[in-house]
Amino acid sequence: MTTGPLTDVLRYTAFSSDPSGGNPAGVVLDASALDEERMLALAAEVGYSETAFVTAGDTAGRRFALRYFSPLAEVDFCGHATVATAVALAERIGPGELVFDTPAGEIPVLTAADGEGALHATLTSVPTRSRPAEEAELAAALTALGWERADLDPALPPHVAFGGVHHLVLAAAGRDRLADLAYDFDALAEVMRRYGWTTAQLVWRETPDLFHARDPFPVGGVVEDPATGAAAAAFGGYLRTLGLVPEAARVVIRQGEDMGRPSELVVDVDSRDPRVRVTGRAVSLGAPSVTGSRAV
Repeated sequence: MTTGPLTDVLRYTAFSSDPSGGNPAGVVLDASALDEERMLALAAEVGYSETAFVTAGDTAGRRFALRYFSPLAEVDFCGHATVATAVALAERIGPGELVFDTPAGEIPVLTAADGEGALHATLTSVPTRSRPAEEAELAAALTALGWERADLDPALPPHVAFGGVHHLVLAAAGRDRLADLAYDFDALAEVMRRYGWTTAQLVWRETPDLFHARDPFPVGGVVEDPATGAAAAAFGGYLRTLGLVPEAARVVIRQGEDMGRPSELVVDVDSRDPRVRVTGRAVSLGAPSVTGSRAV
């Protein structure tokens, strides 16, 4: 029996230059012959929180159509898989500007090598926005997480933020609360599906320009993301909406530390621009795997 062609899947980790850190993503650079069912099956087989599929592209024009699949469903936008795909392309066609056409909209990405020769990518999000979380949303999320209202930082109010997809933003009052993450997976997944959230972004503010984050992703079949670029973009919009950053500011988000996969996301926010820029390195996890079906 044959159910589909063999497909090369590249494996990168994003928001780290260390293979043991960051958030792994699958990358398929030629998915032009794959339908949605096949892409979803491949994402489930790869098993990472996201796999990105380049479904069309113009190498000369450096413009590509990109889709993202978790093991359970398609997602409109994924930041770490965008960074991984951009670096994979830069390794093959050279650093420079790229444009990705995604279900969330156009995402420009600038790729370059830093002083150590490592490639990094800076994505520019679609316009961000943020609104206060409604009482019913907050109550349901806190119950699923096992958090109390006293666990929250009153200076950083709960919001639903958008940077391509929606994220619930909850700020913990202390680092200990963030470190102790033992939530009801099924209950939080149901809450997130009900309200259309992709992750719950849980943060703790160490300094005005340094935050720690954890991002449960049960709607994608994943307990937690070690680095979430889409949530970082949305969080930049959250900070801008609340007036918590100056006219132009850079903040750093450290994520994945409690999982043993440390990641660093650099977020640039400009109060005059609703778009947010998110920068991170990415590194290959080895030779591409060939996945798919063989005749048996």
